[in-house]
Amino acid sequence: MLYDRLIRRFQTPAEREAEGREKGYSGILEADLYRSEAKLDALRHPDPHSMFTYRRGPHGEILAEEKDEIPTSKEEGLTRWRFEMEQRFIRGGDDDFDYTTVDDNEEYDDRAIEEQDAEDKYFDGQEPEFVMGEEGLPRSKSKELEGETGIQDF
Repeated sequence: MLYDRLIRRFQTPAEREAEGREKGYSGILEADLYRSEAKLDALRHPDPHSMFTYRRGPHGEILAEEKDEIPTSKEEGLTRWRFEMEQRFIRGGDDDFDYTTVDDNEEYDDRAIEEQDAEDKYFDGQEPEFVMGEEGLPRSKSKELEGETGIQDF
């Protein structure tokens, strides 16, 4: 549906015919069936992430309501279609992709960030401690540092 509304609307009749011949008659029927089923599904279960929504018309027909303005050119439509497809993929909505091959593969994990996060968590959980001298006093008060003024010379 998104392809039809963002890209196909800008195709010339010759481009549509060539695309139809490439699909064949059964491919055209299949695409039309999928489009109709997708519209019905969009009516039943609106997707808040989708660029477009649908509603029933006064005679039961399915009407498109657009959240954004209609693209004005083929290039703009293609740009918006690619963006929507990328967002759908990132959200995990691509049914043709096996996300577990990426999610469960440790080669894709960023070890440096994970190690930094673990180190930060460790140090955030630590309480500051004073190092004690011989008699249980902080070192600045012990005998070994007697006579020092506490002023550092650089």
